[in-house]
Amino acid sequence: MPTANVRAAQPSADRRLSTLVRHLLPSSPRTSAATATSADSSLQPFPTMASPSVFAGIAQGPEDPILGVTVAYNKDPSPVKVNLGVGAYRTEEGKPMVLNVVRRAEQMLIQNESRVKEYLPITGLADFNKLSAKLIFGADSPAIQENRVATVQCLSGTGSLRVGGEFLARHYHERTIYIPQPTWGNHPKVFTLAGLTARSYRYYDPATCGLDFQGLLEDLSSAPSGAIVLLHACAHNPTGVDPTLEQWEQIRQLMRSKALLPFFDSAYQGFASGSLDKDAQSVRMFVADGGELLMAQSYAKNMGLYGERVGALSIVCGSADIAVKVESQLKLVIRPMYSNPPLHGASIVATILKDSAMFDEWTLELKAMADRIISMREQLFNALKIRETPGDWSHIIKQIGMFTFTGLNSDQVAFMRQEYHIYMTSDGRISMAGLSSRTVPHLADAIHAAVTKLK
Repeated sequence: MPTANVRAAQPSADRRLSTLVRHLLPSSPRTSAATATSADSSLQPFPTMASPSVFAGIAQGPEDPILGVTVAYNKDPSPVKVNLGVGAYRTEEGKPMVLNVVRRAEQMLIQNESRVKEYLPITGLADFNKLSAKLIFGADSPAIQENRVATVQCLSGTGSLRVGGEFLARHYHERTIYIPQPTWGNHPKVFTLAGLTARSYRYYDPATCGLDFQGLLEDLSSAPSGAIVLLHACAHNPTGVDPTLEQWEQIRQLMRSKALLPFFDSAYQGFASGSLDKDAQSVRMFVADGGELLMAQSYAKNMGLYGERVGALSIVCGSADIAVKVESQLKLVIRPMYSNPPLHGASIVATILKDSAMFDEWTLELKAMADRIISMREQLFNALKIRETPGDWSHIIKQIGMFTFTGLNSDQVAFMRQEYHIYMTSDGRISMAGLSSRTVPHLADAIHAAVTKLK
């Protein structure tokens, strides 16, 4: 019967297993199927299956000091808990927000049936790179007009810093980078692992909760000629303290006189003041003098694209031909690191930046986010003033951007966590975006109690 013939032609499961065993076990070519079948019962687990892991000696790594705050917050069952450690925007209701213009851009991309999922070039999406450079340097920037800018798409701000750091470690004559004290906790780690030596320069003055400008100038004056200097373009993280334009000009003159190489980190353009151009003024001052610099950009905050990991690294060069060579070397850094960047997030950004109506809609939403944070500053300051909380809290409204360096010490922070279920980093940094009109009184009560009971 045909069915029987088909069955006869199909090898049984036992025969397939025997064939597999013959290939896996050392045996003579004449090993019989029966021998092979019996041999499969002698297969033993891989040695590590029956013994301690080869990784058994690895120590438990510590929680990230910033992300660890959220871990602790999530474990707290209190109904009045407040998380002021997260570096992401929250609505008045305490919820994450996706910008309307971002949703519209995504819908446009989804509905475009001609789009494919092919690899991007190593340097990323061309439109995204061109538009990102214009956004931070200005459409009329001489560096852009003269083709002196090499821009590559990277994995948000962190990836941009890492690629820039590795490029400098390979191709720049000075391997020392000066970073402000304090700074974002990831900065020294990123640059050290990239192959640079990180040193600090004075930035924050605890006595005034403001800028230690004299200390900054003294430390940069003492830096060796050609050293790299990390600068926060605006909304310094974690302090919220920025130089004035006059102070920026003094910094620029000092750095150019000593041939110090600026490496800007721009994580908050438009998110700090509500104006994209105002928040880019410090960077554009350095570009206008014709000198060279590096710029790391992130769209995590100002477009709310945290999880899309969208960023760019731009290097302003002395000439167009040098920019071409720099780009070629950036590709050699990126290729073995992550090959090429992701498509979706960069496409969202490019869609918004190249459409005038969508760009205008974005700037309105961006200003609304910035204004809400400014309002939280004012409400907190007024609440502390009403309570006659000891100390001068004017720095809360003088500082700018997502974060405020409260001036609270680690004991006071611990007290507020224990007694009021308020979570922040141990250095007293709070995210103003994590506050709401509902939670401001609770925070003000906690601060008042902490500074009254603990000095």
